Amino acid sequence: MDTSSIPGLELIQVADVVAREKSIEREEVMLAMEEAIQKAGRAKYGLDRDIRVMIDRKSGAIALERWIEVVEEVEDESTQMSAAEGAKLSPPLAVGEFWRQSLPPIEFGRIAAQTAKQVISQKVRDAERVRQFEEYKDRVGEIVVGTVKRAESYSITVDLGRAEAVIRREEMIPRENLRQGDRVRAYIIDVREEPRGPQIFLSRACNEFMAKLFTQEVPEIYDGIIEIKGVAREAGSRAKITVLSNDPGIDPVGACVGMRGSRVQAVVGELQGEKVEIIPFTEEPAAFVVNALAPAEVAKVVMDEAAGRMEVVVPDDQLSLAIGRRGQNVRLASQLSGWYIDILTEAEESERRQEEFKTRSARFIDALNIDDVIAHLLVAEGFVFPEDVAESSIEELANIQGFDEDIATELQNRAAEYVAREADRINAALDELKVADDLRAFEYISLGMMLTLAENNVRTLDDLADLDNEELLEYLGQHGLTDDTEAGDIIMAARAHWFADEDAGSEDAGSGDAGSEDSGTDNATSDSDAAPAADSDS
Repeated sequence: MDTSSIPGLELIQVADVVAREKSIEREEVMLAMEEAIQKAGRAKYGLDRDIRVMIDRKSGAIALERWIEVVEEVEDESTQMSAAEGAKLSPPLAVGEFWRQSLPPIEFGRIAAQTAKQVISQKVRDAERVRQFEEYKDRVGEIVVGTVKRAESYSITVDLGRAEAVIRREEMIPRENLRQGDRVRAYIIDVREEPRGPQIFLSRACNEFMAKLFTQEVPEIYDGIIEIKGVAREAGSRAKITVLSNDPGIDPVGACVGMRGSRVQAVVGELQGEKVEIIPFTEEPAAFVVNALAPAEVAKVVMDEAAGRMEVVVPDDQLSLAIGRRGQNVRLASQLSGWYIDILTEAEESERRQEEFKTRSARFIDALNIDDVIAHLLVAEGFVFPEDVAESSIEELANIQGFDEDIATELQNRAAEYVAREADRINAALDELKVADDLRAFEYISLGMMLTLAENNVRTLDDLADLDNEELLEYLGQHGLTDDTEAGDIIMAARAHWFADEDAGSEDAGSGDAGSEDSGTDNATSDSDAAPAADSDS
């Protein structure tokens, strides 16, 4: 690129064309040209000299000058002159001013022209990168349309017109075959500055992409009348989206489906035929899970809020539909609702309930020496362990159908005797297993739990503190501990003494440092005090 051969106005036109094509400021191109010519000028007149180039922004005229600064003490003769020399110039120059010497225009050779071209190209690329980052950094969360520029096994490069973006393989719809030249819509998930320039990352597999597609297709969502509450998706296969209408007069599901399914079909077409189910949102968790498991019918739902689990009972012929192919239906429903869902048939649920009923009844018969009728009544009322009976009031027990105050009193007495016998038995077992006092004094677990832990070689408070949540749940699940959060609280309580010991150690270290100056005096005092005691003993 021989700029010396380009008339001034043509130079301006070249800068305008480059700025327009690359979507960067014209001034950025002019500065790049000045730097390129300046580099060539230093190569010709000396790399150690201060060569500067100015291009007139209107006429395109190139001014090439050597600048020499006037200083008190010259350190570099190539770029500086003394104050005495500056005073001899016409007009004279003071310290800090520059003498500007005009230089003849440069005749660019092949190498110089190539260097200038490289400098201009690099500067234009840098300016283009800055422009791209500034333009796209605030567009994360938008859908963009581009053309596939390169299709490789691990990623797709998309030309967005004013920038390039990347769709990594894991962010593509499985089995989707995009070729060079294909038009593609995608969701901007991230924009990062990297050494090779700004990187724009797109996704077609994320949940947000589907939500944005519905926002584009359904005006009520765009206007805020209908709200998307959640999306659960296995890209390319199946998805569930839950919606809520803020207007009682508008059906959220119908609005998203559209006339004859036109709106949802537009989304399905963009997602390569992915099956989309639209579910009405409700605040009631059980009702929401029932909706989320559609098209399967649900007979009963049992919630365990502490554990975040939900047991769903379905008719025998609905089991495969509720679970879905490879568990897909229940998995998506679980993701959408945030609950762990366990699917049972009515026959399985009935069998399990009967087994639990028998187990609990047998426990009461053995522990309280009662007949099966009374045991069945206790179980039917929700009692699980003899300890529950011992802790209940006489009035509560007497209110059970078929019981009176005498029966209630007798049951509570027997339960209390059982609890006392069990405590003696467990304490003897703990003695035999040599369980440490610190664990036996730990108030967050029952004696029965303590014995189970001891039988699994957890016999000190440190042993308990070393466990993780999963191990503790495995050991104490038989005692009714099923909540991961509760298990974590027990373990953190067991670790509390670790932090107390650290705090005490730091305090001791501080007091030891403060008293080190007096240690010699203290020792001397101790020895003198001990001497009379020794004499008196003798």
